[in-house]
Amino acid sequence: MESRQKTYLITGGAGFLGYHLAKGVAARGGRAVIFDIAEIDPKEYPPDTIYIQGDVRDLAALRQAAAGVELIIHAAAALPLCSAEDIRSTTVAGTRNVLAVAKELKIPRAVFISSTAVYGVPKKHPIEEDDPRVGVGPYGESKIAAEKLCEAARQEGFCVPIIRPKTFIGTGRLGVFQILFDWVREGRHIPIIGRGENRYQLLEVTDLVEAILLASEAPAERANDTFNVGAKEFGTVKDDVKALCQFARAGSRVLPTPAWLVKPILGLLHALKLSPLYKWVYATADRDSFVATEKIEHALGWRPRFSNAEGLINAYHWYLDHWQELAGQSGVTHRVAWKQGALGLIRRFL
Repeated sequence: MESRQKTYLITGGAGFLGYHLAKGVAARGGRAVIFDIAEIDPKEYPPDTIYIQGDVRDLAALRQAAAGVELIIHAAAALPLCSAEDIRSTTVAGTRNVLAVAKELKIPRAVFISSTAVYGVPKKHPIEEDDPRVGVGPYGESKIAAEKLCEAARQEGFCVPIIRPKTFIGTGRLGVFQILFDWVREGRHIPIIGRGENRYQLLEVTDLVEAILLASEAPAERANDTFNVGAKEFGTVKDDVKALCQFARAGSRVLPTPAWLVKPILGLLHALKLSPLYKWVYATADRDSFVATEKIEHALGWRPRFSNAEGLINAYHWYLDHWQELAGQSGVTHRVAWKQGALGLIRRFL
């Protein structure tokens, strides 16, 4: 007798991660129900994907979308370019609704996609899961608040794995990375904040998908925990960006800049809405930033396949195939370009 196809509800499924999650679920023989306020292009998703347009802040709509699913992957979030109110309400109220619906419909597990932004700008590395949570700005603060809701649900006997990924990249990733890719393709100098000798860990999106699906499938006694996820192989910022420039062969070179001068300028430009680089990006760019991943490796058997440089190259390779059709598009998600603002003027001189 054939087993019934497992159905996953993916909140935020129209986003960069949600798109890759739907493909990962299909590869395991499951079916994804996409729930998102944004529309999707059905041709990009596996054939049996179900799409329901709605907002995680709408409890009734979420309840309807979750009917009949076996598991929830809660990836919906308002990104840092959104308003502080949208960030807080989407992340905190949205998570509260997801947990309430799961309890009401007796869905046994919900995987929450958090962020390493919950650690703020720590001095200790590698960062471990039990290190202090000090969020930077509304995004980090709201992720901490949502994690606390998940931890409270665990106390009631519910299985809520929490995944804290580093910044993830890969095919289809645009957002702030399209700024980098545009400059590399044009053979510009690539300014980095500081000397670039700090180690800044990234994560290839398919490695993140594998971690999430392992947390979805593993026995609750191993999965019901909080896990960091990041690349195992990564160099300095200068080395990883240099590897991308060498792959591109367009003449781009890494250009170190004085952090003491550049950071205040970027802060002012962002405050004036003339730059998309928000505080979390420029405040951590010249500092070490990497997490320990031994916990998820031991508990769930997770192993990343890609290094920082390989993840950047995968994303850039996809960008090269699509940059012309993307011209003129912009928004606030990771699947579209961000307006470069004053940075677009600066690049003319590099």
